[in-house]
Amino acid sequence: MSGGHAHGHAHEAGGAAGNRRRLAIVLVLTASVLVVQVVGALLSGSLALLADAAHAGTDAAGLVIALIAATLALRPATARRTWGYRRAEVLGATLQAAVLLAVGVLVAVEAVGRRLDPAGTEVAATPVLVFGAIGLAANAAGIWVLTRGGRSGNVNMRAALLEVVNDALGSVAVLVAAGVIAVTGWQAADAVASLLIAALIVPRTVGLLRRTVSVLLESTPPGLDLDAVRAHLEAKDDRIIAVHDLHASLISDDLPVLSAHVVIDEVCFANGSAPQVLDRLQACLAEHFAVSVEHCTFQLEPRSHAGHELAAHA
Repeated sequence: MSGGHAHGHAHEAGGAAGNRRRLAIVLVLTASVLVVQVVGALLSGSLALLADAAHAGTDAAGLVIALIAATLALRPATARRTWGYRRAEVLGATLQAAVLLAVGVLVAVEAVGRRLDPAGTEVAATPVLVFGAIGLAANAAGIWVLTRGGRSGNVNMRAALLEVVNDALGSVAVLVAAGVIAVTGWQAADAVASLLIAALIVPRTVGLLRRTVSVLLESTPPGLDLDAVRAHLEAKDDRIIAVHDLHASLISDDLPVLSAHVVIDEVCFANGSAPQVLDRLQACLAEHFAVSVEHCTFQLEPRSHAGHELAAHA
């Protein structure tokens, strides 16, 4: 006997459709920033503005990936893909993070090179101020669009928001550098701003990459202690003898799943109380732990079934 829950599919589809609309709007804004900042970098000779343009370019590519992933996530489950394309958003976020990390490293290397050899790197401050301000305004609009529906728990949307927020911080660094150059004439401020942009990109990106890779490796959901789960389930009901073959993972960042074999008193099968045990197990997983696991599957079995277990499930 086994059991599980399926719920919230209409709500999830509506949320994914809303995510897709917001991503499309921000993609248009980001592509516009990219064009403006490339023109500004060419006119001013600013590495910081060019770095911010490169960042905007990776943002645009990342948003395209996120938009594709959000579109795939709307596809329903099938007999071949029983979870649909829910994991497409995790794959998209992983690819975004990897690209963004590469850009951060490249910007840092170029900034160090320019700092060590500043010859021929005269930066015109006024164009940088103008184009940097335009970029910051577009980034602020993008952040508003992505957050106006409430901060999503979806890792794909968080990856997109992370990129836009980092780009906005980069625009602030560009403006500060341009202001320093305009007031003091210290050209090295441009390279310093570029290093700051890289410093903003890399740590957050590494954190996101670790989270998405953890999902892809089907690690136990953060905050869920399987030893504590096993102990709690075994103590939940006197009719439960043991819990084994316990597994938990994430299908997508916001969809934890759990399965287990539960040995119960054989009298439960005789008197018809096994479904009551199953209901208590499912309610416990949905309500007791910090990570609510509403999609769970339990195989209820008598003690005598142990002799029939395959080695992999013993």
